[in-house]
Amino acid sequence: MWRWTTHLDGGPRRVNHAAVSMGHKVYSFGGYCSGDDYETLRQIDVHVFNTVSLRWMKLPPVRTGGREHARDVPYMRYGHTAVLLDDTIYIWGGRNDTEGACNVLYAFHVNNHRWFTPKISGTVPGARDGHSACILGKAMYIFGGYEQLADCFSNDIHKLDTTTMAWSLVNARGTPARWRDFHSATIIGTKMFVFGGRADRFGPFHSSNEIYCNKIKGPTAPVGVSLGPHCSCWCVFRAPLLLLGCL
Repeated sequence: MWRWTTHLDGGPRRVNHAAVSMGHKVYSFGGYCSGDDYETLRQIDVHVFNTVSLRWMKLPPVRTGGREHARDVPYMRYGHTAVLLDDTIYIWGGRNDTEGACNVLYAFHVNNHRWFTPKISGTVPGARDGHSACILGKAMYIFGGYEQLADCFSNDIHKLDTTTMAWSLVNARGTPARWRDFHSATIIGTKMFVFGGRADRFGPFHSSNEIYCNKIKGPTAPVGVSLGPHCSCWCVFRAPLLLLGCL
């Protein structure tokens, strides 16, 4: 039987952040907290949670050493994604109240806490927030989100091959998942499961008639399905798929 065992204080209080785990540590990047300034272009903050000592630590700001190197560090944002591949965390997308949405790829070395921007090629996805990202093999897959330039929800799938750093649009077959943002996704085997999120009753363009999805896109399973949360997260732990939702 699953139950909560510890309630910890001192961590970052925010939503729409992005986090990944490596070893016994969880790295949390950015996010939105009411009262904070999201109009000033300051560095994204990084909080690290040690699951052994049960302590939070905020990493100090990176010394950029000039305007050119400052571009290698992402500005504070929310609605972005983070994925881990080997010892590198890739941050993509998200938005800031001054700059709007972003489609620059940032990389963070876990070992030395150094930021850099990889040189990329191919068809770069449009700037967006509220999308999802998963790693399969050496590739990162982006799904959905709200595209700033098109001003609409998306249900496209984009692939970044990290061996060549080339973006491409995936021509998926079958019935596509409904366009949405602020959903959650994970990969089990070779399948990407998408759950929850926010969409619009009249199509991809935003109106005042929102709907919230509550179906898992993937093989049908004889389990109960909860109401679709807005901005949920999930992970795979040894076999079960764990879902943690919020409003």
